[in-house]
Amino acid sequence: MTTTTRPEQTSAPAIGSQVRDYFERVRGGDLGALPAVIGLVVLCAVFAWLSPSFLSPINFANLFTQGAGVTVIAMGLVFVLLLGEIDLSAGFASGVCAAVMAVLLTNEGWPWYTAVLAAMVTGVLIGLVLGWLVAKLGIPSFVVTLAAFLAFQGVALILLDEGTNVSIRDETILAVANGNLSPLLGWVLLAVGVVVYAGIQLTQARRRTGRGLVADSFAIITFRVGTLVVLSGFAVYVLNLERSRNPAIISLTGVPIVVPVILVLLIVWTFVLRRTAYGRHVYAVGGNAEAARRAGINVDRIRISAFVICSFMASIGGIIAASRANSVDPNTGGSTVLLFAVGAAVIGGTSLFGGKGRVLDALLGGAVVAVVINGMGLMGYSASVKYVVTGAVLLLSAGVDALSRKRASASGRR
Repeated sequence: MTTTTRPEQTSAPAIGSQVRDYFERVRGGDLGALPAVIGLVVLCAVFAWLSPSFLSPINFANLFTQGAGVTVIAMGLVFVLLLGEIDLSAGFASGVCAAVMAVLLTNEGWPWYTAVLAAMVTGVLIGLVLGWLVAKLGIPSFVVTLAAFLAFQGVALILLDEGTNVSIRDETILAVANGNLSPLLGWVLLAVGVVVYAGIQLTQARRRTGRGLVADSFAIITFRVGTLVVLSGFAVYVLNLERSRNPAIISLTGVPIVVPVILVLLIVWTFVLRRTAYGRHVYAVGGNAEAARRAGINVDRIRISAFVICSFMASIGGIIAASRANSVDPNTGGSTVLLFAVGAAVIGGTSLFGGKGRVLDALLGGAVVAVVINGMGLMGYSASVKYVVTGAVLLLSAGVDALSRKRASASGRR
């Protein structure tokens, strides 16, 4: 009689077990995005209570468009921060790229797609130069990007003829931050997104189970998909409501176009960090550069590429900012753009010490920053109060990160 041996199947853990494991990780210092999520919920509740107009459809849409440029720049900064580096020039780099686009688009008469491509190429070249100076010459990133921060202000002035405001009239570019999808298209994209997300979750669970690994249970996957449906469905419903004060003259309905743009960037860079060898190398270099070098990873190449991605994303952020303002001037990308972008990444959960963070952190942190600025604006607070509160939120987030790292080290999780 022949006995057939079947591979041992590992059953999916129960919901209760996964919940207990999660709280164990939190107690051990692995907070993840929990502080940002709690802060976002609390801030929304407070501002909704203090200002009834905070949850109005028009203000809800404004939250997405106001924070879009900063959020995109923060996504790029995550790659640099993961290496324990910093890019102080990302804000003005976005302004330089926006100036390149505006000059070519308005003054030179280039079509929008070539002007946008030129702006993106400019961002890549900026990142190559900054990354090479940091990786190959060994100049600290703080010094390199501080010098670039100062230099790019001069470059912007040169491009804009010592301060000229260049208007943007191209309808395609203006629609990026000011246009809306049709209500039907918003629902269609939501349905497609939910189906794709559910398919990815089920496929991953099936593959892990087939390899004898622990996989998420069907109940956990259902909970995740259900949460996505409820939250995104509510958002699409509110954004599809009429936001215009005079619909007879102009109608404002639908999801802002910039929302799917940000979501696509989020999906792409999340895939790069979580599902590719390059992403694993980024985390390895950020965790311990010398160990990564001994393991055969080209550390210099990883560092240069991180600055390239950061400046490339800054170019997209500059395009979004120019679209929202309908013009480009020497202040584009300046003022508080960099501070808010760095703050968004850190508030969302990306560590300033390197090795810990996700692209999603930039999105969550950007939402927190947008809610603070928007809510305090509705309440009539001055710019000085906004700066103080935003700075306090950033300091609190950095403090939580430092304390969680200490706790994780003490518990042996790091």
